[in-house]
Amino acid sequence: MLQQARMLILVRGARQLLTLHGPKRPRRGAEQRELGLIQDGAVLIRDGAIIDVGPSRRVENLNAARGAEEINATGRVVMPGFVDSHTHLVCGPSWLEEYEARLAGASGEVLDVPDLQATFRSIQTLSTRRLESRAFATAAAMVRHGTTSVEAKSGFGVNVSGELKILRVLARLNRHPLDVTATLLATHWGERQEGPQRLEWLRSQMLPKVRRLKLAHFADIRCDNRTFNLEESRGFLESARDLGFLLKVHAGESEWTEGVGLAVEMGAVSVDHLEYAGAEEAALLAGSGTIATLLPGWSYYLGKRYAPARELIARGVPVALASDLNPHTSPACNMQMVISLACSHLRMTPAEAIMAATVNGAHALRRGANAGSLEKGNDADLLLLNASDYREIPYHFGMNQVHMTMKRGSVVYQEGPVLRAAAQG
Repeated sequence: MLQQARMLILVRGARQLLTLHGPKRPRRGAEQRELGLIQDGAVLIRDGAIIDVGPSRRVENLNAARGAEEINATGRVVMPGFVDSHTHLVCGPSWLEEYEARLAGASGEVLDVPDLQATFRSIQTLSTRRLESRAFATAAAMVRHGTTSVEAKSGFGVNVSGELKILRVLARLNRHPLDVTATLLATHWGERQEGPQRLEWLRSQMLPKVRRLKLAHFADIRCDNRTFNLEESRGFLESARDLGFLLKVHAGESEWTEGVGLAVEMGAVSVDHLEYAGAEEAALLAGSGTIATLLPGWSYYLGKRYAPARELIARGVPVALASDLNPHTSPACNMQMVISLACSHLRMTPAEAIMAATVNGAHALRRGANAGSLEKGNDADLLLLNASDYREIPYHFGMNQVHMTMKRGSVVYQEGPVLRAAAQG
């Protein structure tokens, strides 16, 4: 059972309190290493919002803290909840046939594998309630691993009813228990020549209907040499922008990187899957307001190229990290693991990776005004970790270090005891 938010809560005694205090915009360059760390820190929460942050001795002696319910964080890291800014939360069953075939050396071609068809069938045949139940189980796993806000895309729905079903499920999951920002994704699973027909359907039917029903905040498109080309993508993004959608672009997943320039040209909030990016792409992004969302779990799972995070950060590009949760290329939702991969394979520092998984992830969802950092007025979305130093997050590879997850001041997950087996006679 979830603990409901109390009127007044004091989280006190944190060994390290990571506030990530700073300007209300994506962090760039050296800013990505500024965690706003307070030794022996405290957070005061009223009605789900943060009303003060600082050293425990000061905050716990405030008049405003009198009568607060106390949560003892002694010896622990306290930090903002993770913001996972690129996922496919409603995506059907696991792709075990494709996984085993790939281990045996099969190519990455997925059009005819049984798993893809099973995904299509599950979206079409399962009731909205059943689909929601499955997606909630995944969302619950995210919460247990510290995610408090998530972006989730459509794309596996094939037709109008399927896509709308995915987006309706996402709407029902929003705030139960994490914040879900929905994105209409323009993609297709057929041959390249089928792209124009699919795109016309998306532009003429899906975009207006989804906007009218208010089921998505963002519109996204795969812009590459296999799915939608540059002009097709520009037309879709223009239609989406004219209807009032904010924009995202899948680009840079291969050496064909022209979609990066298009994302900047169209004012996209983020360009995602940026595994390939050179000096030209980095310069374009650095001079724009577009965030580079990197997905090291995708690279790790498929054994593909890792994004050039060091070069992007050095050139002033704001970098976000996300899980890319989906059954085909990244079946994982643990943002602690994503941070660890970013440190070990993208050569990001622990501080940079944490910033990318919180503040910059929140700005990639246009939620940076109230999420991603522990500052006065922000939502009280925070984690208590089984760690005394934030560098333990990437150091302990693949472990879940979350002791408690709070969402708007409510405890939505708390670590339970492990019971010892009775001694055998």
